[in-house]
Amino acid sequence: MTDPVFRALTASDAHLFHSLQDAALVGRGAFGHRYATVAEGGDYRADWTWVALRDDTVVARAAWWGGPDDTEPVLLNWFDFADGEAEAGAELLRRAPFHKEYELIAPAEWRGDPAVRAAVEGRISAATAAGLKPLVERYQYRWTLGCPLPERTGRLVHRPEPDDEVVLDVLRRVHSSTLDAHARKAIEGPGGLEAAARGELDFFHWCPSPREWLRLAYTPDGEVAGIHVPAHNPSGPCVGFVGVVPEARGHGYGYDLLVECTRFLVEEGAEFVAAATDRGNAPMAAAFARAGYPVTQERIHLT
Repeated sequence: MTDPVFRALTASDAHLFHSLQDAALVGRGAFGHRYATVAEGGDYRADWTWVALRDDTVVARAAWWGGPDDTEPVLLNWFDFADGEAEAGAELLRRAPFHKEYELIAPAEWRGDPAVRAAVEGRISAATAAGLKPLVERYQYRWTLGCPLPERTGRLVHRPEPDDEVVLDVLRRVHSSTLDAHARKAIEGPGGLEAAARGELDFFHWCPSPREWLRLAYTPDGEVAGIHVPAHNPSGPCVGFVGVVPEARGHGYGYDLLVECTRFLVEEGAEFVAAATDRGNAPMAAAFARAGYPVTQERIHLT
């Protein structure tokens, strides 16, 4: 058996991506997404897509994604390989010049289906062999107009806040004691708490929705309770962020913020709202369940 050749695709041979047949049990293909380059009206760029070819046949492939204005990929969200080619898949990730987070999408309750579980674990095994490390598993939610619209509680006052420095102060307070794995990872990095807070703010500005949608929430006596960010990401309306400051926790305010965020987006014309939280964040998962958000996917993140 000949050694594989690893390389990026080009605009002229991007069609090679489709030559690898995959059962699409997990990953973006499992949820109706199709690989297409930006030139073809899709989300991917040929030079950010790498393949492993053995005798001119694609045996592994990986596609990194970024927003329309990004100059480098944001994450790896398409990775698969032919039967018996896990090592080629791992080597593909080692050879490619991008060192970004891998987001693997799986159906809800994926561990209960042996074939799906094998597909998930096979990809994770290849990714970890390439040097990535599991970070967190997350629930992915999608509220639609067919779901009940939760009623506002009226317990908090929600106001826009144009001053980024005020917002940063609230984000620092939220992240000073957080269950979110991505935030904790950022805090453990060289920039500490400041970098984590600024990373969130950078994301709010990166989103194509208006920065003016951001809201701070206050108790009736004027104390800051938290922050919520109704947003649009490149895929559509989403709960960009919900966070309660430590001194206001224990009152269920995460639910209040989620409800306000949801209703704001619906009033702006949203027909669906995407959202996510870590599996280990029990209070936020309970808030989503109470607000009528069904779990539609689970996502495994490796860094």
